[in-house]
Amino acid sequence: MAQLSTHDTKKKLETAVLIGVHAQNDNEFNFESTMEELEALSETCQLNVKGQITQNREQVDHKYYVGKGKIEEIQAFIEFHDIDVVVTNDELTTAQSKTLNGNLGIKIIDRTQLILEIFALRAKSREGKLQVELAQLDYLLPRLQGHGRSLSRLGGGIGTRGPGETKLEMDRRHIRTRMNEIKHQLQTVVEHRDRYRSKREQNQVFQIALVGYTNAGKSSWFNVLANETTYEQNQLFATLDPKTRQIQINEGFNLIISDTVGFIQKLPTTLVAAFKSTLEEAKGADLLLHVVDASHPEYRSQYDTVNQLIKQLDMNQIPQSVIFNKKDQCPSNMDLPVSEQPYVFVSSRDESDKDKVKNLLINQIKHSLTYYEETVPSSDADRLYFLKQHTLVSELNFNEKDESYEIKGYKKI
Repeated sequence: MAQLSTHDTKKKLETAVLIGVHAQNDNEFNFESTMEELEALSETCQLNVKGQITQNREQVDHKYYVGKGKIEEIQAFIEFHDIDVVVTNDELTTAQSKTLNGNLGIKIIDRTQLILEIFALRAKSREGKLQVELAQLDYLLPRLQGHGRSLSRLGGGIGTRGPGETKLEMDRRHIRTRMNEIKHQLQTVVEHRDRYRSKREQNQVFQIALVGYTNAGKSSWFNVLANETTYEQNQLFATLDPKTRQIQINEGFNLIISDTVGFIQKLPTTLVAAFKSTLEEAKGADLLLHVVDASHPEYRSQYDTVNQLIKQLDMNQIPQSVIFNKKDQCPSNMDLPVSEQPYVFVSSRDESDKDKVKNLLINQIKHSLTYYEETVPSSDADRLYFLKQHTLVSELNFNEKDESYEIKGYKKI
């Protein structure tokens, strides 16, 4: 009896090779860890990575990206492994991309395109989608000239299928018009958020922003502290859309907590600009809560990368506390993480660690506020309620003689 053949319905992933140039004149980044990130980014983009080819050079080649001689090695690898896509560890110029495409004859994707693609997959809110589209169009515009075919890249998202040569001028005009439309729409969103933020500032609400490297566990701690169930995934850039919630600590003290987009080495400048709105919440914060994945072998350089970006964004004057996260995943023989900032070493999965973080917050908030003492008559329940909600009460004693409450605490000036 003839055996029925079964068809594999699983979607076949595109195969990829990663290309990286370790430029000796670039000491800003850890080359090995940027290549590891490139692999993680590629896998997040559903590419089947077959290997990587790296080269040490004084600087990247202006025409070929890699040295001309390295092209043959890449060609041989592509043929042997039947590669569909070449992924480079740096943002390519139009000339580099065009030359590589002409020599290799397959899709060329650079680090920026890869991150844009992930952002396009992750953005859920209208604002997030607009930000992604703006960043993609901003990337696409200068690369249109003489480059139609090689602009076709991974499917999905804006600008991922390159226009033909004949429509270039029309495309340019359309892109500029669309970019202006998006900027106008985003301005409305920004104005709305500014009004909301200034209202919060008028109400003197204390604001905390979670910052950190991508996949460090910011959303996990946001969920723990805010009792939320927002998107929480072990993947790069799981959070793109800014989320803000009001929480209470210290039996009544109201504060605002915001989750932000994760940082990464070599984060393209167009993306820093495009996702400025997700970081605007952090800019207005009274305290930055820096979440670090302590189980990551490169957690020190990730910690430094975030602090460099905080400095670039003019946020380094904001007080900072550090959550060294994922204690449960750390090897028992590792050196315990330390920071010059106030810190805790915890796991978001450990219920008792929630109190450690809250105590860290309470101590840090005290440093940012002004000490006060006040006597409130027991008949003035409204004033008592207000102080509990809007100031950090450290002591509350009832004086039976004159039936009043003696309150000590900390408040915004």
